[in-house]
Amino acid sequence: MKAPEHVIELLEPVIEGLGYECVGVEFHPSRGESVLRVFIDGPDGVNVDDCARVSHQVSGVLDVEDPIRGDYVLEVSSPGLDRPVFKTSDYERFSGESVRIRLRERIDGRRKITGRLAGLTDEGVIVETADGRTAVPLTAIDGAHIELEP
Repeated sequence: MKAPEHVIELLEPVIEGLGYECVGVEFHPSRGESVLRVFIDGPDGVNVDDCARVSHQVSGVLDVEDPIRGDYVLEVSSPGLDRPVFKTSDYERFSGESVRIRLRERIDGRRKITGRLAGLTDEGVIVETADGRTAVPLTAIDGAHIELEP
């Protein structure tokens, strides 16, 4: 679940100021233990020390600004091999790559679409599937991941 926009706007400049890309921010509220997950990347990838550095800076900003009510755990990590897609521009950036999209509502009877990203239009994302091209409105996308090629 994407984090509230005000949290993203607060954290992006901090992360980018440290020389990393803010891939995306998720917030998973829970009665038990809520989680704020921040995904970062760098030109040469990221390691544990990079994540610790960003975590330290982001934690300080969150403590001062207090943008989220209640207790939560902060996690900072790389986007991994199964990279989540958060930004509309990422659909353009990763055009030609394999993608797995989870939908909010059914399109052509499906809740999941897997294929190759073929581009971005004003209306949404074009995915080449085994059945041909499928247009997926951005508003219908619940989540997406760029998949590692076998």
